[in-house]
Amino acid sequence: MPSLPLRLSALLLALGLSACDDAPRFTQAEPGEARSGGSATVRKTDQNSFSLPSANLPPSRRVDFSVGNSFFRSPWVIAPSTTTARDGLGPLFNTNACQNCHIKDGRGHPPAPDAPNAVSMLVRLSIPDAPAYAEVIEQLGVVPEPVYGGQFQDMSVPGVVPEGKVRVDYTPVPVRFKDGSEIELRKPTLQITQLGYGPMHPDTRFSARIAPPMIGLGLLEAIPDEAILANAEAQAREKNGIAGRPNRVWDDAQQKTVLGRFGWKAGQPNLNQQNVHAFSGDMGLTTSLRTVDDCTDAQTACKHAPNGNGPDGEPEVSDNILRLVLFYSRNLAVPARRDVGTPQVLAGKNLFFQAGCQSCHTPKYTTAANAAEPELANQVIRPYSDLLLHDMGDGLADNRTEFQAGGRDWRTPPLWGIGLTQAVSGHTQFLHDGRARNLLEAVLWHGGEAKAAQQQVLSFNAEQRAALLAFLNSL
Repeated sequence: MPSLPLRLSALLLALGLSACDDAPRFTQAEPGEARSGGSATVRKTDQNSFSLPSANLPPSRRVDFSVGNSFFRSPWVIAPSTTTARDGLGPLFNTNACQNCHIKDGRGHPPAPDAPNAVSMLVRLSIPDAPAYAEVIEQLGVVPEPVYGGQFQDMSVPGVVPEGKVRVDYTPVPVRFKDGSEIELRKPTLQITQLGYGPMHPDTRFSARIAPPMIGLGLLEAIPDEAILANAEAQAREKNGIAGRPNRVWDDAQQKTVLGRFGWKAGQPNLNQQNVHAFSGDMGLTTSLRTVDDCTDAQTACKHAPNGNGPDGEPEVSDNILRLVLFYSRNLAVPARRDVGTPQVLAGKNLFFQAGCQSCHTPKYTTAANAAEPELANQVIRPYSDLLLHDMGDGLADNRTEFQAGGRDWRTPPLWGIGLTQAVSGHTQFLHDGRARNLLEAVLWHGGEAKAAQQQVLSFNAEQRAALLAFLNSL
């Protein structure tokens, strides 16, 4: 039987990757490449593979992880309740538990046609910026819709009217490959119906967003700011059409503008604030950083509904619960890659680089020595993201700004773990609104700065496309 290098060379030639091409040549796995999360990487690759603690987390610290997990998974209840540690849900909300959106700590999905609620997809709302709203824009990044606020909430407690219903319809979009093969994409149209508080502002902007996976968030938080900014500087120097930009967002705790890195438009600076805003917007729960329920002036029943605050005004989510959920979300491990050294995966990796995908999906970093948790420090990680904003074209545009992100801008999502989406979440719906039903559809929706990469993929034949997908599914 031919050796692996010979078999790989034959496959590369068959895929049209000759030695004279300028793209990098990968003939074997890189040292440590399978350990995407460094020494925090876990080896389990089944339906529970996104729910495990960092492999290097010692037993003495796994108790906090387990308790944080319980608050992440268990439902919150309506106040008043005898379950005082978990009451205060709503009055308006999208779901009653974090796990309902981040299914098995994985990826959410758009609602099915007959679903009563969107659950793991939410809809952001805003109106166009104006000078009169400068302070609001500085701190929120947007101007919320006056009646319905910054997030549409389709569920409510008894006695409070929900904001309405969300449905997504799709229009087919045929795409043809150079070899004559065809694929049908689907373009979503958001339908907001049964409005509970009257009409919206006529210029309301909508942005549907599914819940992203929870894995590796602590490692992403531990990437030094300087490394993210260096990505932007390097891309600017290249002058090849790729021009990632950092978002600058408001830090609620520090009361100043800092680098953004979390969320579909990098609109949150750190995990704690991401969690705080999710508690508030998704479940209507107060914290010490967001002390009032998410009700607008027009929603009087919401403002006067019972809450779960303590007798002295303590928030519904105590600082200790917030700490435990933060610890849990920081230490959800990244699963190991599979088949990193097989000829097809290596051929797909070469095609990934040939198409220029790595220009935005930056493969590797070393986390900071002063990371928030010692297990996350000094780790060589491979998230495949530059954490920058990129113009992705009209096809993916939501036409909604967020801090310095424009209406066509999206943060490059990390790719680690993407090949386990079906096993963990039970579906393969990708992109910010879940429109792509598989990875190939997700690639073909790329436009704007990624248009050249998309065109490269459209020129690939069936064998090349299979190799590229084998690489992506190995991540």
